[in-house]
Amino acid sequence: MQRGYRPLEPEVTTDLTGRQTYAGYLQLDTLLAAQRPLSDHHDELLFIIAHQVTELWLTLLSHELRSAMGLLAADDLSPALKRLARIKHIQRQLFEQWGVLETLTPVEYAQFRQVLGDASGFQSAAYRSVEFMLGNKLPAMVAVFDHDPAAQRRLQDDLQAPSLYDEFLRLLARRGLPVPAERVQRDWSEPYVAHDGVVEVLRQVYADTERWWDVYETAEELVDVEESFQLWRFRHLKTVERIIGHRRGTGGSSGVGFLARALDLTFFPELLTVRTEIG
Repeated sequence: MQRGYRPLEPEVTTDLTGRQTYAGYLQLDTLLAAQRPLSDHHDELLFIIAHQVTELWLTLLSHELRSAMGLLAADDLSPALKRLARIKHIQRQLFEQWGVLETLTPVEYAQFRQVLGDASGFQSAAYRSVEFMLGNKLPAMVAVFDHDPAAQRRLQDDLQAPSLYDEFLRLLARRGLPVPAERVQRDWSEPYVAHDGVVEVLRQVYADTERWWDVYETAEELVDVEESFQLWRFRHLKTVERIIGHRRGTGGSSGVGFLARALDLTFFPELLTVRTEIG
């Protein structure tokens, strides 16, 4: 037998007529027909695919966040922790793929940037949904999607629902921890405001991890999610900076300046503040 030759196993299905195929199951005809550059520049395809892949990961991230929030609401922490672990792996993929986009030089991007028009990642409904579920509630953002009523309805629902952190605090309250009532019964569409009473609750958890082990573990998973998101934001900023410098973004934002301000946002503030109280 020729070295390196691997014969096809006889059990492998080769007659696919009328069968469920790989391409059919994944709808590859649709998926792979969605890359339609508007210029003849070689690097536009990279730009399109990088952003399409990001949208797919964000869609999965939303799916896992919704599940994690539902499990927290049902006091089912073990599978919720599994969801959070997967979320961190998804975040890692989102972080790493900036490296591919960073191979796009300023000269290359400038040759097709004009075809983007007003298109900007700022307009990503999937991203905005993730931000809402993580707690960065910004009601004014819903109006950006007036042109897409279906997306706007989904975002309105996410805006008015408890965030991941809200569900965590509600779980702590159901466990008998003295979470301030105004943090578990409030207008969910408003941004979360840190409370010293929540810091004290978390201090109690961290002071007795044996008693509150599953809650403590969940708290640390949430810190991981927050840190991963902040690293993703920072990598986004650095990618934009190296490609367009300090020019305005395509959607009209200030570009790097706009992204830099997002680094000051936090989803789970007391989980960071409590560290000053430990020990």
